[in-house]
Amino acid sequence: MKIYAVVLALIVGGGCSGPDTNRDHANHPSPATGNAAPGVDHNTMGHGNMNHSGVNTSQGAASAPKELQFLDTMIAHHRGAVEMSILADSRARSPEVKELAANIIDEQEREIAKMSEWRESWFEGKQPAMNMEFPGMSRGMGGMDMKKLESLSGNEFDLEFIRQMIPHHEGAIEMAKSIQEQDGRPDVKVLATDIITAQETEIKQMKAWLAAWSK
Repeated sequence: MKIYAVVLALIVGGGCSGPDTNRDHANHPSPATGNAAPGVDHNTMGHGNMNHSGVNTSQGAASAPKELQFLDTMIAHHRGAVEMSILADSRARSPEVKELAANIIDEQEREIAKMSEWRESWFEGKQPAMNMEFPGMSRGMGGMDMKKLESLSGNEFDLEFIRQMIPHHEGAIEMAKSIQEQDGRPDVKVLATDIITAQETEIKQMKAWLAAWSK
């Protein structure tokens, strides 16, 4: 299966640094490796400072089919969640956070693979359509600060991971609800429902942890 290069829209920067991160990447390889990443300004986005400021809307994205925008944008959004979650294996203290992060990686990598297959099948040859203006995308990515997460460990990491992942999930839910309002393929609507259900449950759990652990 050919995985579209947009899968790397958030994880390929000017080069990865840090022994922990490199080790984690070895354990959780990216679905696509060695391809250019449309929508990313490599001059402004480094692995250690991942946030929405270095992710650019693809040229002409707003005029692309809505489902194509959703697929390309959600793939990039999911990659951000996976990158955050990879850090938890070596930096989190709480078993609950480690388990949540592992579930996010497994679940969202599967969804990335599914969306990439659809992208290839339905929109072969189409230009990238990663759109920062897609409802929920800026909200979801705006709070990401990989540099801060990489500087923390233990309880401090756990709390910061939750603080960043909650709005990231909220952005994904907004994106999923937006595509449900459009006329489109049943498969996409089912995926959107799955995203909403899973991430609303995770948000509820994370908010409970945050309230308990912040005391």
